[in-house]
Amino acid sequence: MFKISEKGRDIRDMFDSIAPRYDFLNRLLSLGIDRRWRTYAVRQLQIPAGGMVLDVATGTGDVALEIASHTPASVRIVGEDFTRGMLTVCKKKIEASPFRDRIFLVNAPCEAMPHPDRIFDGVTIAFGIRNVVDRMAGLREMFRVLKPGGRVVILEFSSPRHRLITPLYQFYFRRVLPFLGGLFSRRSAYQYLPDSVLEFPDQETFKSFMKEAGFSDLCHVDLTLGIATVYVGVRPA
Repeated sequence: MFKISEKGRDIRDMFDSIAPRYDFLNRLLSLGIDRRWRTYAVRQLQIPAGGMVLDVATGTGDVALEIASHTPASVRIVGEDFTRGMLTVCKKKIEASPFRDRIFLVNAPCEAMPHPDRIFDGVTIAFGIRNVVDRMAGLREMFRVLKPGGRVVILEFSSPRHRLITPLYQFYFRRVLPFLGGLFSRRSAYQYLPDSVLEFPDQETFKSFMKEAGFSDLCHVDLTLGIATVYVGVRPA
């Protein structure tokens, strides 16, 4: 049985505490741009009719719902998260959607998924991989459950490198974002966000981790001046 580390428990408890205000703050702090990022990421999938998709770290279900809206009605989606608070919010959103019969929820960590090998036609994770304590184990699990020829699509925050954008980004991320987050939710959680993003490896380094996990045909696309990045990999046939 997988044992969550102390760091993992702290992250889980943090997301539990901010779950009720998570969607509101996402829209506020990103000025709604996060929706466009998710749409772009989902469009990188190639899911056949009757296929299955796994959305890891599904949170409040935004990506799972986006996948449902861009795939045939025969496609089934599994939303997985290790935070019960997030899944509680997610369940309410799914039940109120027209996709309630297509999305199924699972409470499990990324590093130990309760799914058979080679079962999913696509795997996604949005703004979640940086919160996985053992990232390599998480990537290997995503590889394990993906069918040969299937795609993994990873959306994550990045640190822009443009000389004019970087100072503004740093000021917003380090000062403004924690302040606004603290007004509506738990300030420490929105201090953790910039810290975790700045700690996250650059694009080429992260793709090297994906390659080590077994993925091929790796590519990435920077979005909104490099504030976010979409990574795509394939499990070799």
